[in-house]
Amino acid sequence: MQVLRYVLMSLFLIVGIGLVAVVLLQEAKSAGLGTLGGMADSYWQRNKSRSIEGLLQKLSKILAIAFFVLAFVLTINF
Repeated sequence: MQVLRYVLMSLFLIVGIGLVAVVLLQEAKSAGLGTLGGMADSYWQRNKSRSIEGLLQKLSKILAIAFFVLAFVLTINF
C-alpha cells in the first residue's frame, strides 16, 4: 500500500508542476472588456478552439481535474 501512495504522490507532483506550466504559458486576458464595444465576434475568437491557446485551455482543465481528484484520493487513508 505504501508503494501505491508513493506512486500517487509522484503523479500528484507531476500534475501540479504541469498545471503551473500550462497556466503560465497561456496568454493574458487583458482585452476582456473589449467585448462590450462589439469586438466579440472576430475571426480569432470564433476559431480559438483550434489554436494553441484553445489547446492550453483544454489541457489546463484536464490537469486541474486530475489535480483535485488526486488530492482527494491522497487524503483517504488506505
